[in-house]
Amino acid sequence: MNAASTLIACLACFALLMGCIFLQFQGSGGQTGKEEVRIGYFPNMLHGQALVGCANGAFQEAFGPNVTVRMVPFNAGPSAIEALFAGELDLAYIGPNPAINGYVKSGGDALCIIAGGASGGAVLVVRNDSGISSDADFAGKTLASPQLGNTQDVALRSYIQNAGLKIGEGPGGVRVIPTANPDILLLFQKKEIDGAWVPEPWGARLVQEGGGRIYIDERELWPDGKFVTANVIASKEFMGRHPDLVKRFLEAHVELTRWINGHPEEAKALINGQIRNITSKALAPEEMDAAFSRCDMTYDPVKSSLAKSADDAYALGFLGAEKPDLSGIYSLSLLNEVLREKGLEEIG
Repeated sequence: MNAASTLIACLACFALLMGCIFLQFQGSGGQTGKEEVRIGYFPNMLHGQALVGCANGAFQEAFGPNVTVRMVPFNAGPSAIEALFAGELDLAYIGPNPAINGYVKSGGDALCIIAGGASGGAVLVVRNDSGISSDADFAGKTLASPQLGNTQDVALRSYIQNAGLKIGEGPGGVRVIPTANPDILLLFQKKEIDGAWVPEPWGARLVQEGGGRIYIDERELWPDGKFVTANVIASKEFMGRHPDLVKRFLEAHVELTRWINGHPEEAKALINGQIRNITSKALAPEEMDAAFSRCDMTYDPVKSSLAKSADDAYALGFLGAEKPDLSGIYSLSLLNEVLREKGLEEIG
């Protein structure tokens, strides 16, 4: 082979190599090279829009054929925040306290809240035979929450301290064990815990399947019964690259919220179907009705309640030595743009 032939062969190999690299790069979002949007959510009632959007294809329809939607389920908020930090999520339905914690840990650089998701839908359930009839009876008991630092964990710990009790193993202390929701139900049934502060539908399941009763419906602790239990967050990096996709998502989120509120029976069927698909167990009709009745699907982030949740988390030591500045945690301009276009009231 002469020099010219050798050069041609080398160039051909180089072109082939570069072509393979290009195809691999193009396929990072799938074989077709489509943009991929990754949305985190939990299989619980508070993330009803995500569950219905999974069931009826609303998100995929909103993004169009050139975008692939990947829905990623989690048990609780801190795990979703870790995934977002690792670049594995673009958007997520999440409770207020993990959103606050993620914002603070990243110095405000990683995420922002772009909409509300749900108000209400959290309860403290105790076993009927636990001997708990007043706050003082929690002394010496064992209670559970879904995950350390998640929204219900903060609510439970704050309630215990406000009742004049201490958290811990010692005499008169209240033991709090962060445990995944399915395991909470199992421990409750085995009488290894006395109660748990959980999101719906786990509250309804503890009552119906675990022989429990609701000790506190958290709505009783908030003005007008309104408090945020789910927000929607966006990765700031993703939002900076794709504000158009974030807006399309919010259009779907608003319409899903309105549809759920206007079609509760159909919504319950779709939500229950998705819960069955993810957890392998559908809710009994009475569980679904009870859980749904305690939740309010909304795109309003109920900002005033987030400030209280932040104060509670700070008092518990979850947010560092200095009280954090959360003035930049919301980015609601795209949501308000969507609401204006739909002739709906904007969020102040």
